[in-house]
Amino acid sequence: MTIEASGHEKTGGRIRLGMVGGGQGAFIGAVHRIAARIDGQFELVAGALSSEPARAKASALELGIATERSYGSFEEMARAEAARPDGIEAVSIVTPNHVHAPAARAFLEAGIHVICDKPMTTTVAEAQGLVDLVEKSGQVFVLTHNYTGYPMMRQARAMVAQGELGDIRVVQAEYPQDWLTERAELSGSKQAEWRTDPTRSGAGGAIGDIGTHAYHLAAFVTGLEADALLAQLTTFAPGRLLDDDVQILLRYKGGARGMLWASQVAVGNENGLKLRIYGTKGGLEWTQADPNYLWFTRFGQPKQLLTRAGAGALPEAARVTRVPSGHPEGYLEGFATIYAEAARAIRAARPGASPDAGTIYPTVHDGLAGMRFIEAAVASSKAGNVWTKIG
Repeated sequence: MTIEASGHEKTGGRIRLGMVGGGQGAFIGAVHRIAARIDGQFELVAGALSSEPARAKASALELGIATERSYGSFEEMARAEAARPDGIEAVSIVTPNHVHAPAARAFLEAGIHVICDKPMTTTVAEAQGLVDLVEKSGQVFVLTHNYTGYPMMRQARAMVAQGELGDIRVVQAEYPQDWLTERAELSGSKQAEWRTDPTRSGAGGAIGDIGTHAYHLAAFVTGLEADALLAQLTTFAPGRLLDDDVQILLRYKGGARGMLWASQVAVGNENGLKLRIYGTKGGLEWTQADPNYLWFTRFGQPKQLLTRAGAGALPEAARVTRVPSGHPEGYLEGFATIYAEAARAIRAARPGASPDAGTIYPTVHDGLAGMRFIEAAVASSKAGNVWTKIG
């Protein structure tokens, strides 16, 4: 599809990027900025960095954003940047969840591509609205499920697609943390405050924050679509308003079965994302804490340890590998891969450009799938842990 430039002429060089949220004291905004710089594809030139005017101004000053391009709201930013001949071509939305949908809508309607943190929205209805708008506008929408950017997850996806595992039978995904074991939301933790507040986080706590990562990664690697789930969402910390532990059974279309566990009260775990996939011919095991390695076992054969740049590495892994074998590559580089893919998609969307068939990134449709997963899990748990259709 050829996409018309909107509001101003698009030029070569680095993609002009804006950011909504991510001001002083915000963890994920800094991660996004680092990721956007790693491959030299973006230049941050504008921002509505905080809902607090003083913090927004101070944050822009620290980041070298011109005063006239530091905005008090995302609505003002979308209007002003769309009208500038040197306005932003893309925006990164790194706010609490409840701002994702309105901010994305404002920029899409202004003809500006969107890179959005997950979960995409707080409701399925909002997510469907963004799907409709993206399809109507033709703008690029990238959802930053960063773990899909890891080389060994690209390797695993390719191996499954090539039939190395045979027919998939069992999928196990888990993401345990321990940082909300106590009520950090009462002790001044900004990150804990909004994540445990249903007005800002949505109906899901741990399930929206980290459960969606595990769910999406399983789908990304296997290519399977979940049909139904049985969920038990628990709030262990007394007085907390949202779930902090999630245990789910999954039924996939085609007959595969899955289990998903996400917890933010699992003492001793930092970011323990793991994925295990078992088929009729073989199995794969991967852990985010040691991301450069993928265990592969053919039935009846010894385990093989695959590395992202060693013998057995596929082109899909090599394509997103930046540093030589034996050197760690992980979280920031995974995020950077999403930004690099976003840059390819944005450049391909310019008038006269050709599509890049190799570009892979989580889309607005993945965001809708994530919201349907959250909604079904919450409904299942509230109904007494019963099987519930997804979507």
